[in-house]
Amino acid sequence: MKHLLQVTCAAALMASAVAAQAKDDITIAMQLEPPHLDPTSAAAQAIDSVLYANVFEGLTRFMGDGSVVAGLAKSWEISDDGTVYTFTLHSNVTFHDGSTMDAEDVKFSLDRARADDSTNAQKGLFAGITDVTVVDPQTVKVTLDGPNGNFLFNLAWGDAVIVAPESIQDIKQAPIGTGAFTFAQWVQGDKITLTRNENYWGDAPALSSATFKFISDPTAAFAAVMAEDVDVFSGFPAPENLPQFEADPRFQVLVGSTEGETILSTNNKQPPFDNVKVRQALAHAIDRQAIIDGAMFGYGTPIGTHFAPHNPAYVDLTSGSAFDPAKAKALLAEAGFADGFETTLHLPPPSYARRGGEIIAAQLADVGIKAEIINVEWAQWLESVFRGKTFGLTIVSHTEPMDIGIYANPDYYFQYDNPDFQALMDTLNKTTDPANRASIMGDAQKIIAGDAVNGYLFQLAQLTVAKADVQGLWTNAPTAATDLSAISWK
Repeated sequence: MKHLLQVTCAAALMASAVAAQAKDDITIAMQLEPPHLDPTSAAAQAIDSVLYANVFEGLTRFMGDGSVVAGLAKSWEISDDGTVYTFTLHSNVTFHDGSTMDAEDVKFSLDRARADDSTNAQKGLFAGITDVTVVDPQTVKVTLDGPNGNFLFNLAWGDAVIVAPESIQDIKQAPIGTGAFTFAQWVQGDKITLTRNENYWGDAPALSSATFKFISDPTAAFAAVMAEDVDVFSGFPAPENLPQFEADPRFQVLVGSTEGETILSTNNKQPPFDNVKVRQALAHAIDRQAIIDGAMFGYGTPIGTHFAPHNPAYVDLTSGSAFDPAKAKALLAEAGFADGFETTLHLPPPSYARRGGEIIAAQLADVGIKAEIINVEWAQWLESVFRGKTFGLTIVSHTEPMDIGIYANPDYYFQYDNPDFQALMDTLNKTTDPANRASIMGDAQKIIAGDAVNGYLFQLAQLTVAKADVQGLWTNAPTAATDLSAISWK
């Protein structure tokens, strides 16, 4: 009898171990739902948060530490003058529909991104490309109009992933890429499910499936994690609850940095914001630390320009736009608005925007600027603010990596048009020496800070809450991504 009991217990332990070992699915919650599933035709970070490096891949890619490594390109050679990149592709790579990924697909993707009618949100990344030539199925040659020290970095963006002409028509609803996970289902308003690509060309992931749940309300987010209805919440929207999770052995809390410059975006072509003194007044009306404390419960780093503080080329310019309501009022008077003015403040769903917007509206009111708060859903924000440019002020976090180059695009939604800045970015693109590049980036930061193009608030922290036995998550977010490739259960 004793022997039988030992056997039974041993069998139970083995079954328990096998069950624990067999857990290979995960549910990851996010606050924002993608508007559609084409990373090459929208600025919404939520698209990349689900699909980057999971469903879609580029010639190069970002890793969790911010480094750029080879992706679909196995290797590359750069001409002596820095204008020709010859990429050798990995062989035996197929799209999820079984079709072969080759140099023709690379040419199609890059040509589509840089075409006159391109809807790529970061079309400027491809502006220097003059020609893409297929040498053979595994080799593609890309010619630039001049040396570009950022080129391999640019190709790692989600906007530069490789897509196929055969599946482009349905990409927004049924994305087909080359990644380690295939798109399985999208229940709009609820979740997206990905499943493991059994024919993946690279290292097989440990997970067999991943479900991305969309929970926009901070209170609901807290409840879902606490009830263990989700395994991970990436970009947790209720920072006031983090101490509670840190004290609970069921969970782990990861606090990292992002590339997310959180800004009071300003419509530079709309009066009175076309007046630099009005924009400077905005900057001095804002108490950054009060916003970080009130909206983010202390998580965030003050910034005085559009650049990540963890980047070695960052210049701390916060003192140039220090909180000074008296100076803000004086600047408004000099600009002809001694009695202030009225404007709109469009706020998308993230907590930093909705909570921060209430604080900023009160701060602006103190200097005579009445900002009407208009809460909008993410799809509305993309349509009316980003594409339509029908706004006065808005709050958004720009999570693209080292994206100061957006200020060189006068058609970008905040409509800043400075030829001197555009020339400086052109020089930066043609500069490969690291020290010279850092100096140019410093000058660029000073220009946009001096012009007070936007109100620079804080660098968004990356806050993740996960079950204690999940491993392989990114702590930092060098780009918008939830890279599933290294995630597993202990």
